[in-house]
Amino acid sequence: MNLTFPTAEHKTAALDFRQEFFNHGEERFDGSAMLFDAPSYAFWLEAIQAAQTRVHERYVPSSTYFAIDNEKIIGIVDIRHYLNDYLINEGGHIGYSVRPTERRKGYATKILHLALQKCQELNIEKALVTCNSDNTASEKVIIKNGGIKENEFLEDNGTIVYRYWIDIKGHE
Repeated sequence: MNLTFPTAEHKTAALDFRQEFFNHGEERFDGSAMLFDAPSYAFWLEAIQAAQTRVHERYVPSSTYFAIDNEKIIGIVDIRHYLNDYLINEGGHIGYSVRPTERRKGYATKILHLALQKCQELNIEKALVTCNSDNTASEKVIIKNGGIKENEFLEDNGTIVYRYWIDIKGHE
């Protein structure tokens, strides 16, 4: 498996990937840089290219990758290059998702590991990764990748979110 920056050549596979979430009743999925809501694949490609250098009150530069195994898009990951006040509380450095038919096969653990390698390339020393308290699968993935729970917080909508820090050293 490798992390690959999306290109126009991925269009058919990417739209199939997105549709699979919709077919499973999931209207949103993490780490996709809003692929689920993009009016077109071309629009989304332009958005993720621009995101690599964007600076905004709520957002920072980020890089989005497809996790590809045997030429199939297995998952998606978005890596924020640094944290601002919003991200330190609400999102962390990394968001990721695995397509519904490929879950519970160890892919998420590998995707997060590969994302941590990308963090190392960005000179991030410790990565913040969050998950909802009811997402035990994601919590296990974070812990397998060295996550140390700092705390939890309550979002305005009542969701409890766990905050984990991962030391980037050793993720080669």
